[in-house]
Amino acid sequence: MGKPALVIMAAGMGSRYGGLKQIDPIDSQGHIIMDFSIYDAMAAGFEKVVFIIKRANEQAFKESIGNRISNKIQVEYVYQELGKIPAGFEAPEGREKPFGTGHAILCCKDVLDGPFAVINADDYYGKHAYQAVYEYLVSHEDDDKYRYAMVGYALKNTLTENGHVARGICRTDAAGFLEEIEERTHIEKRGEGAAFTEDDGKSWIEVSMDSTVSMNMWGFSNSILKELETGFVNFLQTDLPANPLKAEYFLPTAVGGLLREGKASVRVLTSEDKWYGVTYKEDKQMVVEAIAGLKKQGLYPEEF
Repeated sequence: MGKPALVIMAAGMGSRYGGLKQIDPIDSQGHIIMDFSIYDAMAAGFEKVVFIIKRANEQAFKESIGNRISNKIQVEYVYQELGKIPAGFEAPEGREKPFGTGHAILCCKDVLDGPFAVINADDYYGKHAYQAVYEYLVSHEDDDKYRYAMVGYALKNTLTENGHVARGICRTDAAGFLEEIEERTHIEKRGEGAAFTEDDGKSWIEVSMDSTVSMNMWGFSNSILKELETGFVNFLQTDLPANPLKAEYFLPTAVGGLLREGKASVRVLTSEDKWYGVTYKEDKQMVVEAIAGLKKQGLYPEEF
C-alpha cells in the first residue's frame, strides 16, 4: 500500500464567488486557503499533493501556490476537462461546467497508486481533520468491503449569511458509520434554522442545524477509482441526457450508491475544528479574521 496522498479539487469555476477564489490571498503574507490545508496535511504525514485544475488556470495556479510548495511536498497536476470522457461519448454542445466532483477524482486515476484523502480547494478544515483522516488511511485496508472515511461537520458550522450552499446531508448509525448521504445543492439559513429547496425556491424543506454534513473531505482506498469509472458511464448514459448543460456526477452520490449496494463502509470522523470557507466574496472577511485569530493562538506561523 502506497503512502496516502492529498487530492485537492480546484477545477470549479467559482461562479458564485465571481473569480478564481481558490487563489485569492487571505492574509498579508499572500497565503491562500490551500497553504493552510497543505501545512496541516504535511504535519499529519502527507507527502504528496495532487491538484485538480482547469488547464486554462494552470499558470495562475502554479504562480500562486504550486511552484512555492514544490520544494516541500511532491506535487502533481491533473486537468479536469470536458473531453476526458470514455470512448463513445462526447460533451454536450454548449456545456462549460465541469462534470462534477466524481469526475474530478476519476481524472486522477493515473497519478494515484494508494489510498488518498480528498478536499475542496476553497475550504479550511482545521488541523484535527487531517490528522484523523491520515490515521484512518494508514490503519485501514479494504477487506470484504471497501473501507472509506469521511470527516463530518455540523451543518450550523458550515452555513454562510451570504447565500445558499451545497452540502451532503448524512445519516449515521450508532457505531458512527455512514448510512446515507444526500447531496442538497441549495441549502440556506432561514431564520434560526436551515432549509433546502429542489425546485428553485417554490417549496422549502427544513433540516436540523445539528445535521452532520459532508464538506467533501474523504478518505479512500484506491478501489474508489474503478467504481467511479463505472458510475461515470452510467451518469453519461442516464443523467446527462436529461440535463446536458448542468447535470453533475457528484462524489457523495457515487459513495451513496456503494453504501446502498453494500460494497463499502464509510467511517464518519467528526472534526473538533470549525470549518471556514468562501462560497461568496462576502464570506472572505470572516475567513481572513479566523486565520488571523488562529495565528494569534500560535497554530500557524506568520511565514511558512
